[in-house]
Amino acid sequence: MTTAVQHEKAFVRQVLGRSDYAIISELVEPGSKVLDLGCGDGELLAWLAENKKVTARGVEISPVRVQRCIAQGLSVYQGDIDAGLADYPDQCFDFVILSQTLQETHRPLNVLREMLRVGRRVIVAFPNFGHWSMRLSMLLTGRAPKTKLFPYEWYDSPNIHFLTVEDFEDLTVAENLVVERRIFLHGSRSIRMLPNLLAAVAVYLVRKQ
Repeated sequence: MTTAVQHEKAFVRQVLGRSDYAIISELVEPGSKVLDLGCGDGELLAWLAENKKVTARGVEISPVRVQRCIAQGLSVYQGDIDAGLADYPDQCFDFVILSQTLQETHRPLNVLREMLRVGRRVIVAFPNFGHWSMRLSMLLTGRAPKTKLFPYEWYDSPNIHFLTVEDFEDLTVAENLVVERRIFLHGSRSIRMLPNLLAAVAVYLVRKQ
């Protein structure tokens, strides 16, 4: 096994245990221009810059995390993606990434439209509120669901808009988007049947028509 392959496998296992990062790393083309929104500490962005040789940019609302990104040599600025991406011209990125953050934005549709304005392709990953564990939790307790997927109390959850796979599918139709890839995950497993019921995380690659 080559060193490069070993490095990639290590990435899949180790980066926050997030299988959506592994999928995103496969979708992004080498040498492309990438904008990662809500990039956190820059783990994914740094990996893409090193291994896919992308031109990497990021936006993060936390000043502490922005400093951590900058310390790694990443080009990241502090900003609120709900406020839009006015600093960027149309179609200036090959890929714009938003991983498990869409449900935390105040105006998710506006955020998605801005991503599609500045990016030729958009990668969106989100936790699926339609997962069976969410449905069962609400049915049995009669309270706001609290599961491994959504571990927060209702009053301190960062999640503002809860969406399911079917909700996002409806949105792609309403916005007249082309879905190039749909990838559904439960942990490290790929879900191929009944994704709205069985998938914990959905990853979409979309573009304008």
